[in-house]
Amino acid sequence: MLAERHVCETPAMGVMTGLADRLEQAAVAMTKLGPAIAAREPWPLTATYGPGPESEWGPREVLAHVAEMLPYWLGEIERIVDARGGKPPAFGRLEDDPIRVQVIGRDRTFPARELLSRIDVEARRTAARFRATSDAEAGYLGRHVTRGDLTIADIAERLVVGHVEGHVTQLGDLVAAAQ
Repeated sequence: MLAERHVCETPAMGVMTGLADRLEQAAVAMTKLGPAIAAREPWPLTATYGPGPESEWGPREVLAHVAEMLPYWLGEIERIVDARGGKPPAFGRLEDDPIRVQVIGRDRTFPARELLSRIDVEARRTAARFRATSDAEAGYLGRHVTRGDLTIADIAERLVVGHVEGHVTQLGDLVAAAQ
């Protein structure tokens, strides 16, 4: 008996390569903000870094979050790849996940240069994996507790690349407002 397959058969050719390119561009843009961020160190740490509006975060919280979320979401994607298109595995977390909150709380105390270095490494590693993801794998489904069934390509777009791009804009705005 053949295993039931849960795959979306419509990812565009090269979608993961395009996402890899965008992720690397976002990481470069974030790194370029490094000197402006460093010039204003030490940034005050926000009282609220757990669940709640990320719009209230300062540069250190944003950087700690991005450095933490890149390997997290890549790991979740890898779990879906390992399911090989079978029953969609549960994946993801909510913003109040205690490990997520604790890592951000700890890592926001690190110098921005360290966080930017981590982001650079993790973005390149994630982009390399995106490029190695086949079109078939990009269509594999995972099941998120609130977002429902998403393909790997959707996860990469919404929860990784688009998310990082949004934080690049946020960091740019924070630096500009501090000048």
